[in-house]
Amino acid sequence: MKKYLYIFKSELMTNLQYTFDILVGFVSYCIMIFIFLNLWKYIYSNPNEVIKGYTMNQMIWYVIVTEILWMSLGGRKLCKKICNDVRSGNITYNITKPYNYVEYSLFSHLGITTLKFVLITILGILLGLLFLGEFPHLTILGILGVILSCALATIINILIITTIGLVSFFIEDANPFFWLYSKLILVVGTIFPIEFFPQFLQPIAKYSPIYVVSYGPAKLFVDYSNEKLLEIIIIQVIYLGITWLIAHLIYKKGVKKLNVNGG
Repeated sequence: MKKYLYIFKSELMTNLQYTFDILVGFVSYCIMIFIFLNLWKYIYSNPNEVIKGYTMNQMIWYVIVTEILWMSLGGRKLCKKICNDVRSGNITYNITKPYNYVEYSLFSHLGITTLKFVLITILGILLGLLFLGEFPHLTILGILGVILSCALATIINILIITTIGLVSFFIEDANPFFWLYSKLILVVGTIFPIEFFPQFLQPIAKYSPIYVVSYGPAKLFVDYSNEKLLEIIIIQVIYLGITWLIAHLIYKKGVKKLNVNGG
C-alpha cells in the first residue's frame, strides 16, 4: 500500500507546480454554472417553488456539486492515456513493475483529481454563496458524510474509466465508449436529479453508475439525512467492489492476451 500512496503523493506534488494552469481551466466551470443558474431561475417562477421535491436553490447547488465531481475528474485524459498505453505497447513496461497497473492508474489519477477537486470545490462554494446567498443546512456529520460520498464517487468513476480504457486490449479504440459514458453522466446524471426522470426509469437509474458517481453525493449535499447517507454509502461500497473486480478481470485477460501473442 505504501508504494501506491507514494505514487499518489508524487502525482499530487507534481501537479501543485501547475496550480495556476489548473485555475485558468476553471473558466469553463464558471460559465457552466452561470448557464444553469439562469436556466433554473427561468424554470422556477418563484424561488420558493418546489419542483419534484427541489427548491430553486437546491437545484442550483445540486448542479454545482455534480459539476465539481465531473470537472475535477479529468476522465477523458485518463481514458486516452490508458488506451494509448495499450495500443503503443507501453503497458508491457508496467506489467514488469512491482505494482498492479489498475491500482497504479487509480492512485496516480487520484493525485491529479484531489488537487482539482479541492480547488473547484472552493470555487463552487464561492459561486453558490455569491449567487444564492445561502449554504445548505449541514451538520458536521453531514459535511463529513458528503466528503466520504464524494471520495467514493471519484474512486468508482476512475475505476469505471480505467475499465473502459482497458477494453483497448480487445478492440481498436475504447475512447468512443468513454464518450458514451461521459454523455450519460453529464446529460442524465448532472443536469437533473433522478426524481426528474419518468417514474419507470427511476429504479433503473438508481442501480446505474449515475446514482453512485453523481446523484448520491449531490443529493446528500442539498437534502441530507442519515438514512440517505447510509443507503448511498452502502450502494457505493458495493459498486466499488464490483468495479474493482471487473477492472482487474479485464486487465488480467488483457495481459494474458498479450502473453499469448508474444507481447
